[in-house]
Amino acid sequence: MAEIRQGYLDDYTQITSGNIGIGTSISNEKLEIIGGTTAQELDVTGISTFTHVSGFIKKHTDYTGNIDFDAGDSGTLSGEIVVGAGLTMSVGTAATTSQGSVDSLKVSQMFQPPSGGTNQRPPAKTGAIFYNFDFKTIEFFDGNSWNQVDNISTAGRAVFVGGSPATSAGNTIDTVNMSSLGNATNFATLNVIFNQGGSCANKTRGLIAGGENPSIQNAISYWNMQGGGTGLDFGNLTGNRRRTQENGCSSSTRGMWIGGFDGSNTVNIIDYVEISTLGDAIDFGDINVGTRESGAALSSPVRAIYGGGRNQPANLALNDIVFVNISSKGNTTTFGNLTRLLFSQSASANSVRGIFAGGGLPGGTYTDEINFITMASEGNATDFGKLTVGSQYLAATANQTRSLIAGGNLDGGTKLNTIEYITISTTGNAQDFGDLTQVRQEFSGCSDSHGGLGGF
Repeated sequence: MAEIRQGYLDDYTQITSGNIGIGTSISNEKLEIIGGTTAQELDVTGISTFTHVSGFIKKHTDYTGNIDFDAGDSGTLSGEIVVGAGLTMSVGTAATTSQGSVDSLKVSQMFQPPSGGTNQRPPAKTGAIFYNFDFKTIEFFDGNSWNQVDNISTAGRAVFVGGSPATSAGNTIDTVNMSSLGNATNFATLNVIFNQGGSCANKTRGLIAGGENPSIQNAISYWNMQGGGTGLDFGNLTGNRRRTQENGCSSSTRGMWIGGFDGSNTVNIIDYVEISTLGDAIDFGDINVGTRESGAALSSPVRAIYGGGRNQPANLALNDIVFVNISSKGNTTTFGNLTRLLFSQSASANSVRGIFAGGGLPGGTYTDEINFITMASEGNATDFGKLTVGSQYLAATANQTRSLIAGGNLDGGTKLNTIEYITISTTGNAQDFGDLTQVRQEFSGCSDSHGGLGGF
C-alpha cells in the first residue's frame, strides 16, 4: 500500500486529468515512467491514479501542486509520496476503500522536525513543532506563540533573594513551596552580597545582578534552583547598577534586567544573558520612554514587560508600562499605563496575567493596591485587589496559579517578614501565606515555574 509522508503543516488537495509520461510521449498510465530515474528529482504537478512507481534514488515522488486521490487503485503504489510545504491532500472515499488505509506518516529510524533560527520560524498551526537552532530547544506552537518543550521537573519553588539589612539578608536565599502555605526556610547562600539586586530564573538556575555590596556593583551570580547550595560567579552587567531589585525577568533561556541607577543617573539600558551559559551580559536595547529605576519587570514566554519606576535626578514617579519580545533584541514598545504613578513595587506573572503589587507613591506614601494586565495584548492595568498593608521595596514571584508577595517596609520604615498570596486567575485581596526567615526589603523574588517559562 502507499505510504504518505506528510510535509510540515500541510493539507492536501489536487484534481487532475489525463496521463503523464516520463521518458515517453504517449503514456498508457496516469503516471508512466520509462527507465526510472537515477539522481534526478521528480516534481509532479498532477495525478489521480498510480499503478506502480519505484526506483527513485534522491526522492520518491514530490508534488508541487495540490493532490486529490478520489478514486482508483492507488494501493498498488510503492515508495513514498512526499508533498511540499503549503500544499494540501485529500483522499476520497473510493480511493480509501480501494486501498484499505493510508499511513499519514512514515518515520525511518528517526523523526527530524523542521528547524532553523528564531527568525526562521514558519507560519504555524496549533500543535506544530520546530527545532530552534538559536536556543537549541524543541518548540511547539500553542495557537498564539512558540513555547519550549522540555522534560525538566519543577518543584514549584519560590525563592526570595538578597536585600536589606545587608548584614543578615544580603547574601541569603529563602524558599517556600508555592502550592502550600507555610514559613520560608533558608535555601542557599550567595557568594557576594546583593542589596537592591534583581533576580530571575528558569527551571534549573536562578540569577541575581547589580545592587550594592556595599558599593554599587555590576556582578551577576547564579545558583541551582533545585539543589540550592552556594552561589557562583556568572559574569557582569554592562555597567554598575543599583535600585534594580524587581527589574529582572526571564524566559526559559534568557535572563534580562531593565533600567537601574548607575550612581549618578537613571539608565534606559536593557541587559540580557543566556541562562545556561556563563559570561557577561549583552546589550539588548533601550527603554523607549526614557531612563528609570525602581520599576518592576515580569514576563510571559514571549514578552518581557516593565512598569512604573522613577527617574533621577528629577525623582518623578512614573506609570508607563513597556515591553519587548524576549527572543529578539531591540528597544521597548509602549504597552499601556499602571493605574497610578508608582515606583518600588513588585511584579510577577503566570503565562497569561502580569501582577503589580504595592509600591511607593508621589508624596512619600505607600500603596496597598494590586494591579493586573493581560500580557498578550496591550492596554492599561486594571485593579485586582489589595495587600494587607501598604508597603514598598517588596518582592514577588509566581507559578501558573499563585503570586506570592513578600517583605518590604511600611510607611515609617518598619521592615516586614510577611508573605501574602493571591490566585492569579481571579481578583481579590491578598491572603496570609507565611513568613520569611527574617525581615527584609530591597530584595527580589523568582521561581522555577513562573509565567515566562515555555513548554510543559
